[in-house]
Amino acid sequence: MTFAATVLTLYPEMFPGSLGHSLAGRALERGDWSLDAVQLRDFATDKHRNVDDTPAGGGAGMVLRADVLGAAISSIRDDRPILAMTPRGQPITQQRIREIAGGPGVAILCGRFEGYDERIFEAYPQIEQVSLGDIVLSGGEPAALAILDACIRLLPGVMGGASSGVEESFEGGLLEYPQYTRPSEWEGRTIPEVLRSGDHAKIAAWRKARSENDTRLRRPDLWERYCDARDQSASGARHED
Repeated sequence: MTFAATVLTLYPEMFPGSLGHSLAGRALERGDWSLDAVQLRDFATDKHRNVDDTPAGGGAGMVLRADVLGAAISSIRDDRPILAMTPRGQPITQQRIREIAGGPGVAILCGRFEGYDERIFEAYPQIEQVSLGDIVLSGGEPAALAILDACIRLLPGVMGGASSGVEESFEGGLLEYPQYTRPSEWEGRTIPEVLRSGDHAKIAAWRKARSENDTRLRRPDLWERYCDARDQSASGARHED
């Protein structure tokens, strides 16, 4: 089954962009996924193809119009999830990316200017408002590229190793452990001895410990959620005994 991606944007020429290269590009050529970049102005009804207007109540900038957005959303006539990229949205997670990648595809609405007329979300409650994090971009297109890249790499056959999409950051709730490769010594710095020992059990234990320690130090928010989930799992196991 082909993973179908539709992007609703004022700049369809920005796609596939980076997704036309490397793993995603080869997958696109093979037909593992498809891309339809749709011009939002095609849904405007006036001769000037206006898609925005001034904010109600005053203020700087322009706001994407609900009538144009509504017509664009209505053109998605299937059950794929619809994401609206906005800094007001919930930060997307690797778990949600994996859920989307396991489905038929995704439609992504790219914001511009001061954002969307809020009534679009009242009329279409199925739209998920998501962000990449606590940053503000010039538009939703770079965020859409990132979301699609995260999904496409998880499609069957896109990455070489079966474990490539599992042993990495955010899978299992932790940051990934540090990586090393040849040469074994560089500028007086050596690869940790345990990684050269050939003892797979010790290597796995070292990697788990480093993942936990780095997550605790660098991402206390992730560490807190990881500990809560671990404690709940342990508590459930005790109740079953």
